[in-house]
Amino acid sequence: MHKWNALIEAEFSKPYGQELKKKIDAVYSSGLRIHPEEKNLFRAFELTPYEDVRVVIIGQDPYHGLRQANGLAFAVNGFINAPPSLSNIFKAVKNDIGKAPTDKTLVSWAEQGVLLLNCGLTVEHKKPNSHANFGWHEFTGNMVKYLSERKEPIVFMLWGNFAQQKEALIADHHLVLKTYHPSPFSARHGFFDCKHWSQANQFLKEHYGETIAWA
Repeated sequence: MHKWNALIEAEFSKPYGQELKKKIDAVYSSGLRIHPEEKNLFRAFELTPYEDVRVVIIGQDPYHGLRQANGLAFAVNGFINAPPSLSNIFKAVKNDIGKAPTDKTLVSWAEQGVLLLNCGLTVEHKKPNSHANFGWHEFTGNMVKYLSERKEPIVFMLWGNFAQQKEALIADHHLVLKTYHPSPFSARHGFFDCKHWSQANQFLKEHYGETIAWA
């Protein structure tokens, strides 16, 4: 986490970051229900150190239901039923590699170098995108830029128009995989057959000699 710590501190020292920090502190101390819990705000960075990132999966903002969000994009706490998007991701993995994951927390992915990054890191209970104007998008965009500056290649999985807005920040030596979002509204248009996981592993094998155990 130490490299991330320095990068996060640098963002919070900028004018927009100072405003962002004020807004975060205000909502967490307001008595409103905010997701994820404050202790999990930077969990994606804690579980996947900067130097270890091999794959980046970009989500929109945290789940806004009770006790769902755990700080990792698309993941939920283990005692929660898988939401439709996560169920669709697991189906698509099975279509691709013949076996479905079972870890709804996605910690097993994060610990192998998969950064599960939402564009916005907080949300108010039952109010999707409620913190879209906080400054999170600039913050996470800059994190993508920092990763893009690495010489070692990374696989970026961009699902849906929202995530694909980050493509302009990614240098050419990385692998960008794009498809529809896994939500029930769009997954049927091509997400289930995208085969991103086997493509990622092929790329990682070529460059690192190792792959991700997706299931």
